[in-house]
Amino acid sequence: MAFGIDKEELKAWKAEVKKGNVAILTHYWVDARFPGCYTVTKVGCSDLEKLKEWGKKYGLEPQWIHRDKNHPHFDLFGDRQKNILVEEGMWEQITRFNL
Repeated sequence: MAFGIDKEELKAWKAEVKKGNVAILTHYWVDARFPGCYTVTKVGCSDLEKLKEWGKKYGLEPQWIHRDKNHPHFDLFGDRQKNILVEEGMWEQITRFNL
């Protein structure tokens, strides 16, 4: 379940993904499968080749893409999450979620 974002932010992320743009969205999140991780960053793009190329820059494997029908995306956690957000200049998300 996502926390810390509003419906408009989610709607904007989904719209960018559907347009074939690489879009980045961080939110609070709790999942027992990932103890100690309280945020997730979703990096999505409906153009799978573009998403794979983007991921390649950061050592992300294509098989790690969550192949959601409408919003394919990588899920980023922990150190990898923060390092990628820094590289992408996503300072608002880093500050907002205390990363």
